[in-house]
Order: sequence, then structure tokens, then C-alpha cells
Amino acid sequence: MKLLVDFLPIVIFFIVYKMTGDLILATAVLIPATMLQMGYTWLTTKKVEKMQLVTLILVVVLGGLTVALQDGQFIKWKPTIVNWLFGLVFLGSQFIGKKPVVQRLMGKSMELPSRIWRQLNLAWVVFFAAMGGINLYVAFNYSESTWVDFKLFGMLGLTFVFILAQGVYMSRFMPKDSEVED
Repeated sequence: MKLLVDFLPIVIFFIVYKMTGDLILATAVLIPATMLQMGYTWLTTKKVEKMQLVTLILVVVLGGLTVALQDGQFIKWKPTIVNWLFGLVFLGSQFIGKKPVVQRLMGKSMELPSRIWRQLNLAWVVFFAAMGGINLYVAFNYSESTWVDFKLFGMLGLTFVFILAQGVYMSRFMPKDSEVED
């Protein structure tokens, strides 16, 4: 359910854009949809993650500029800024605190050597940096419609492939069933 709620604003943005072909209108709908999603999250969990809040702020600021100035260039920067901020947070966690972000997120469900957690964390840093760059490339070298498709399907697909590859990599370092029984 959380995944559906998290993706609902972008799905609404996508549907409005595909129905109207109007990036400004789709962005105008995205802003309250993101606010409602955040409100729902707060009401049901009594907490909001920091990056969700950052995303909301970026949607309001960049989306607001897009609507107010009737210029779609601002909203096209949002995925890049979000990805690069994620990358900076993951990179900073290599140096601040005892565990990198990946280990803090996944360490309760599996054990891996510290070196592997750091490698996975750095892989996420590279992934986020690349996704931000790819978004800019698509946004400013292809049609608006192509960018909207990429924003939903391309970014989601690349993230899915990256997570699968990460899972395969992690499986090499997890104890085998026979090792757990001994």
C-alpha cells in the first residue's frame, strides 16, 4: 500500500499529461496531489521521512515556478535535484555516523561485511548521480512527451534493474542455508 501511495502523485501527473498534453496543468495537479499524499502519510503513520519532505518542497517550489512562469523547464529539474540530494546523503553517510545509509535501511534484515555495505552505498551514490544526469539528458534532448514517459517508466525501470543487480551482488555475500544450520 505504501508503494502505491508513494507513486500516486507521479501517476496522476502522468495521466493528466497524457490526457491533456499540457505539462503546466499536469504540474498544477501534481502539487496538491503530493501535498495530499504527504498528508495521508502523516495521518496514517504519524511520521514523514526527511526525503519525502524534501521532495514535497521541491515539488512546491519548482512546480510553483513552472505554473507561475508557465515554463516547464523548472519541473524537469526536480528528478535530478532529488536524485543528486539522495546521492549526497548516501555519500555523506560514508563519513558521518557508524553505518552508511544502505546498512541503516537494510541492516536489520541481513548481515553483510562492512566493506560490502560501503560498496553498496557507493553504488547507490553512483546510481543517483547517473539518474540525475540521465534525467537532464532526456529532459533537454528529447520531446516533452518522451521526458514524461521516461520520468515514470524509464526511471522506475532503471531503478528496478539496479535493485535486482544489487540483490544478485548481495546474494554472493549472504550465508548459505547449510552455513546457517551449522
